[in-house]
Amino acid sequence: MAVLGRGEGHGGISVLHALGAGYGAAVSISISTRVQLRDSPVKKDPEDAHGLIPAVIETWSGSGLPLPEAEELYWAVRSDIPIGCGLKSSAALAVACIRALCDATETNLQNHQIVDIASAAQLACGCSLTGSVDDAWAAVEPGWKVVDPTVPAADGVLMQGQIDQPEEWVILILNRGPREIQPDPERFQMAAGQFQQAISAVEQGQIFNAMIQNGRAVASALGDSMGRKTCNDMSILGSRVSAISGSGPAIVLLFPASLESSIRRVHQTVEPRNWEVIETTFRTGEA
Repeated sequence: MAVLGRGEGHGGISVLHALGAGYGAAVSISISTRVQLRDSPVKKDPEDAHGLIPAVIETWSGSGLPLPEAEELYWAVRSDIPIGCGLKSSAALAVACIRALCDATETNLQNHQIVDIASAAQLACGCSLTGSVDDAWAAVEPGWKVVDPTVPAADGVLMQGQIDQPEEWVILILNRGPREIQPDPERFQMAAGQFQQAISAVEQGQIFNAMIQNGRAVASALGDSMGRKTCNDMSILGSRVSAISGSGPAIVLLFPASLESSIRRVHQTVEPRNWEVIETTFRTGEA
């Protein structure tokens, strides 16, 4: 059994939800999905309910790119990104698979080309309503980007930047379990006024405020009263940002790294609810 190629894609948290804001934005974080492309069966098949991996292969081939010389292709996937929770797991998987195909075929793609393939594959398999272009950028590169999802990735980046002093922040992710509330495009459009507040915050360079405003708008669009209440409760505990990421249900909290006692209180508060708490950081490098 030979490993033909390896790839990695990173998770992200939302700054703007494209379904409500029209523009998408996400910031890359230090949790990731890693894949190996092999020429013989693996012990455990990947968890891929939407058929994203076959969609990546089909989109790759449809772009005129070569497949590895093997009778069959098999995928080994390891990930610390919860699936279907709003943390960009699909984009991370798509990007990881594309990078593995690049590795296996000695193909050099620019990052915007990887984003385009990842976005097209997500649309093709139905795991995204918008193509999640912003998610794919977060999976590929550190920092944040505001993107127009209606144009090719090379032309669609409207604003971009890095988080100031990222080492001073700790990200806590409250994983409330599988998604129970599915996004309804009409409800997101009805919350357009709230999403506009998030857009205005981004335009002023207030990325953390944009996350908060975007999270409130998402809670309204989803009718997620528990999510809104939890965000309010976490703010009382000292979280500088408390917001739903993606279409939920994950809630992202941002604490100064110096507030160790506040971070401990979060763990103590959510422990009776049996929610997983993931601790991570903003991604600052390509590694």
